[in-house]
Amino acid sequence: MKYSRLTKEQFEELHQEFINFLATQSITAEEWSDIKANKPEVAEQELDVFSDLVWEGVLNKAKYIEHISAQQMHLFHLEAKSIRLIALKLKNTQDLTTKSGYQWLRENLLSDDVELFQANKDYSEDANLDKFKLIQQGGVITKGDLFNYFDDIIG
Repeated sequence: MKYSRLTKEQFEELHQEFINFLATQSITAEEWSDIKANKPEVAEQELDVFSDLVWEGVLNKAKYIEHISAQQMHLFHLEAKSIRLIALKLKNTQDLTTKSGYQWLRENLLSDDVELFQANKDYSEDANLDKFKLIQQGGVITKGDLFNYFDDIIG
């Protein structure tokens, strides 16, 4: 397995897609029940393959990932050949995960209490795995509103 297995809830959401996936392998509902009961290791493999296919599709479409903690904000733009990063770090006790903390940041972006960094990194041989690692570390796929907001300010 290249990424991670989907959760039970994710499988439930993708129930029809999983049925279609099994159908592409000519596995009927009856055969799937038999596999789960008598060949659990084969069932596990099918779940893993499906999970990887879903992750590949999601990662291929992802354009932005955000990771926000109390004192830091990492905003990633997933470009064709590299990842662009805008990072902010607070040197005070404001909390970026709260509405008041984010409002403080907007009003004090140029203060000495805010460090701003930019970086660019080329993908390794596997761009999707690089993206997946960002998600595993707590990143969330977004539409890029925050990245573009700060990019416009510092650009």
